[in-house]
Amino acid sequence: MGWKLVISLAGALIGVCSAPVFAQDAPGVTLGDGENNWIVMDGLTRSQDATYTEQRITSGNSTVRRGDGATLTFSEVHIEGDGWLVLHPFIDGKPDGDWVAGYRFVKSGTNKDVSITLNPAPKPGTMFLVMLHSDSNNDGVFDFVFLEDGINVEDRAVFEGNRMIAHVFAVP
Repeated sequence: MGWKLVISLAGALIGVCSAPVFAQDAPGVTLGDGENNWIVMDGLTRSQDATYTEQRITSGNSTVRRGDGATLTFSEVHIEGDGWLVLHPFIDGKPDGDWVAGYRFVKSGTNKDVSITLNPAPKPGTMFLVMLHSDSNNDGVFDFVFLEDGINVEDRAVFEGNRMIAHVFAVP
């Protein structure tokens, strides 16, 4: 599935461990908004038949991939420090941190109308987890590095105390 980017959230949620874990698996961790970081879910919209175009240039060669997708737009996202709004799909009934369906860079402060295009377009009712990740090393690159002996997640999930800034939602 070309729209997926392999990642893990293990280190982002409970420190270094060997398997992806989400809040429902970590004692005391909850999902929601914080006082300083939030994702407004009211007003979430979906555009129909958004055209997705990706161009890759390597060694002088160019590849263009096009398809029909859908764009989800979140009316407001607020983050302390630059970071990422990230979508994780549900697999086998729960969010799967090994996969990223889409992401968008967000600047520190309030961001209006933050859009993420998904290709292929998900069916209405498809479940996702939307969450914030910090740009921990301030390089403007969504950094997740897999190592054979463990997982190094540089751009960590945003937490306020035990609350992970995230929401479960169904695609409109």
